[in-house]
Amino acid sequence: MKIKLNNKIKYLFIAAPILFATSCKKDFLNTSPDTTLPIEDAFSTPARILSQVNGVYAGVKSGNFYGGRFLIYNDIRGEEFIVNKPNGVTNLDTWRFNVTSNTSEVNNLWGSAYAAINRANLVIEGVTANASLITSAQAKQYIAEAKFLRALSYYSLLQLYAKPFITDNGASLGLPLRLRAEKDLTGNDLKRSTVAEVYAQILKDLNEAEPDLALTLAATRASRNTAIALKTRVYLSMGDLPAVVTEANKIVSATAPFSASTGVANKLESNIATVFGGSYVGTEALLTLPMTDLDAPGTQNQLAYYYNIESAGGNQEYFLNPNGIFSNAAFAAASTDARKTLTTAVGTNTYLTKFKKPSPYTDYVPVIRYAEVLLNLAEATVVSDPTRSIALLTAVRQRSNPGYVFPAADLLPANLKNTILTERRIELLGEGLRSPDVMRLGLGFVAKSGSQGSAPAIPFNTAGYIWPISATEVQNNKLIVQN
Repeated sequence: MKIKLNNKIKYLFIAAPILFATSCKKDFLNTSPDTTLPIEDAFSTPARILSQVNGVYAGVKSGNFYGGRFLIYNDIRGEEFIVNKPNGVTNLDTWRFNVTSNTSEVNNLWGSAYAAINRANLVIEGVTANASLITSAQAKQYIAEAKFLRALSYYSLLQLYAKPFITDNGASLGLPLRLRAEKDLTGNDLKRSTVAEVYAQILKDLNEAEPDLALTLAATRASRNTAIALKTRVYLSMGDLPAVVTEANKIVSATAPFSASTGVANKLESNIATVFGGSYVGTEALLTLPMTDLDAPGTQNQLAYYYNIESAGGNQEYFLNPNGIFSNAAFAAASTDARKTLTTAVGTNTYLTKFKKPSPYTDYVPVIRYAEVLLNLAEATVVSDPTRSIALLTAVRQRSNPGYVFPAADLLPANLKNTILTERRIELLGEGLRSPDVMRLGLGFVAKSGSQGSAPAIPFNTAGYIWPISATEVQNNKLIVQN
């Protein structure tokens, strides 16, 4: 981890690991930024402690990470989007599976995610060392929030830089597990842990965080239900369906209408349109990242910039693939499905308009929604409890299309899982979950093409299936190896 130094004083938050090691000039390193604090002062008051906790969220919502690009990478790798304005700056290499270790998105996401991880580590250590300045409950909560965000960051990195768990039960190379705050240069060299070891750390963080997180808290910060919801996603990625059921049962009632009976009263909104188009923090949001005019994702990182139509302030970078989920019979034939109101046709192309705010593009970024939890549980109960699985699936579908009745064939044991997976593609379109779903299911990425270019099919675990490790990391970490 490379940090900023002012003579012998170390400062917080430095947090972009390694990334700045070859780009910072000497005069910059010797200048104390106005926004930094000496480490000995960063946790010296309750207000400063809370500020450092908020700083972890700020790291996660960086435009190069969860503030925009992470979701975009994971959707355009899948089959749902076609490039409209081919531009390397707006992820053309990602769309066409042509990234290298030097590609900007490979380096920038890695650096931003590890920056957030280091911020979390600094908070865990700083709050522990200064716990006497705040209440015991506050200290536990702040550490729990940092552990949750560290878990989210590691999970996110696994989805692009490591082979899926299904490959070999996690025996493949994963990520360097940086679990201590990096305050000097001694921590640069660290080998990659296995995928299984990284998942074990993610679950350890979430299990430790769960009881200490606030029972109720605004959706812009992690509460107890948020950690539970993320565990359903993590266990689904690992193929551990019984664990998905165990976790989801904590926040999903046994029968419809499904809702959480403890903590935040999470449930589906009656209208999907309520969830998108601005600053939504309602009951369906388990975690959403807030943006403001003075705290926006930054140039060419924003969801609405990529997807929304030009007349509404977007840039129409990618449109919906006419051979993707938008044309699937389950969606195309349902003209009354409210989710179609989140798309707009311009000429012969149709664009996703879930994200609506024009420049500076301040839509809150959805990290986890209750609809996803219901679909996670539906998938996990296909065999063990198909009646409940169908009820959960129906709740999500009929929220947007109340009169819809699934054909009997779609609900047969042999077809039910695929029906649920199709519903995921419709419901979670543009929310960064398509590439992780493709990978956890052991599928390949299909070929796609449009007037502005094409992308090849990438079979499961062949060249290009996952990203290489950042070249900047390789340059500065003597123990790192590529796949």
